[in-house]
Amino acid sequence: MRCMAPSTILTTASALLAGALLAGCAAPSNSGPGWTAQPGAPSSPATAAASPEASASASATPGASGTATAQAAATAGAWKTFSDPEKTVSFELPETWIAQSVPPEEGALPGALKVEVKKPDGTFMAALRTGLPPSSADCPEAARRAYTVISSVPVGLSAEGGEGTIPPRAVFRVIQGYRYFGSYGITNVVGGADGQACELRNIVRGPAGKGDYSFGDLVSLRAFATDEKVAPAKAFDTLGQAARYVRESSDFANVQRMLMSLEIKN
Repeated sequence: MRCMAPSTILTTASALLAGALLAGCAAPSNSGPGWTAQPGAPSSPATAAASPEASASASATPGASGTATAQAAATAGAWKTFSDPEKTVSFELPETWIAQSVPPEEGALPGALKVEVKKPDGTFMAALRTGLPPSSADCPEAARRAYTVISSVPVGLSAEGGEGTIPPRAVFRVIQGYRYFGSYGITNVVGGADGQACELRNIVRGPAGKGDYSFGDLVSLRAFATDEKVAPAKAFDTLGQAARYVRESSDFANVQRMLMSLEIKN
């Protein structure tokens, strides 16, 4: 079992980073998922070594308090563990939430998994995807948008390193468009240089031949157009609203615990 390390909350309009990609997927079978009841609170994950890029910090803009604020604790009273039939992935989720294996997207590598997590009323909360093909997109300067890391917490996962990577984190980041669009997930990929990005990828780089994996509401977040559907991403009028969501939302607290409980066997 795991418990959450303290998260770092930004309430100012500076941009810092956090990105992610990680390892492994394995071949699914036709048998059903395994469930294990998990009473009580989780224990702490191994903390990945922090780097300056992996730490959310307040900017020195006029009027910024620079104060880190603790977020709400997970409120679900009972938890269970989902694992795929081959026992290659597992994570905890509130007992009333539903995890369902579904076909992976077209283009996923052989043996890829996709597991959707929803609340009892059908509200989509997150999806675990493995076997994602490596991706990198050009980001012309004119298309870059300012982004801010609202929450960044170390996750006890191993990951492939390399240029533009950090130790894995569970993050909540917002990117600025006609509103502030927010997304949560795990990542070991830096969002962008100087607080500017075209998209923020909730991915962890996997080993060669295994593909990347993602666990969050979106695989990548970008600034939406006014005529585009935003959900499952969040939209806020101010950075303060985004910070309050992280600080006060029980749904976010439960999701963060779920993300941080992920275990993947290579």
